Amino acid sequence: MKRFLLLITSLLVSVTLSQAGPVEHVTIESPAMKGKKIDNVVVLPANYTEEQQYPVLYLLHGYGGDENGWISIRPDLPEIATRLGIIFVCPDGDRSSWYWDSPVQPEMRYETYVAHELVDYIDSHYSTRTEPAGRAITGLSMGGHGGLWLGIRHPDTFGACGSTSGGVDIRPFPDNWDMSLRLGDYDENPERWDNHTVINQLYRIKPHSLKIIIDCGTEDFFYPVNLKLHEEMLYRNIEHDFIVRPGEHNAKYWRNSILYQILFFHEFFNTDPAGRSE
Repeated sequence: MKRFLLLITSLLVSVTLSQAGPVEHVTIESPAMKGKKIDNVVVLPANYTEEQQYPVLYLLHGYGGDENGWISIRPDLPEIATRLGIIFVCPDGDRSSWYWDSPVQPEMRYETYVAHELVDYIDSHYSTRTEPAGRAITGLSMGGHGGLWLGIRHPDTFGACGSTSGGVDIRPFPDNWDMSLRLGDYDENPERWDNHTVINQLYRIKPHSLKIIIDCGTEDFFYPVNLKLHEEMLYRNIEHDFIVRPGEHNAKYWRNSILYQILFFHEFFNTDPAGRSE
């Protein structure tokens, strides 16, 4: 824990001294969504070069947000990218996709878009590490659900995943955040809702196959479902980091929490298969 706090302090100091990397706005056509054009933000290290392969952290926004959400919360992402040698990719999740392939709206296929089409585009247009050990995904709120949903379901793509203030069990909120538009009414489709909530995906996780970090503020309305997820993961003996701190469901909390997650993934990117930090 002491080493982790030192890393946080080092990052906070170093960010103020680092050169900002370029922020690129990229529009990608999704074949899965019949050529729908999706906007994305790509944050590169200032010293980016094709001679080096970079790990990539995908950051997903929350309900009502867009691809600019994370750069608004942490305007210093370009400096962090430079300091840690990480590429950040922030896709637009169409405000309320929940990063599912919707079973009732075939034009909403954001699981396929992020896990396959976006990853393929980034790997073909930038110098990236193309193995799961070089990719991670996380997000806030709806994006926290998406980070775990995509990470758990696509371990061949992402070697690590996370959630901050995430909607990790959607079923207590059947009338909120347009979820019924994507899944149908809860009362009429309870099995579908069961199958599209993160907590019911844990059976997919194989031992030592995925690095996971979860955090939530104690005053957050999602805190009870995050605590329940943590307890279920303990019961199933699934390795994960679970961080609880005072905080609400707001940008003030996420500005702080994402630094811990970025350093968690930085450690993951710099750990060899034998478990040793480089």
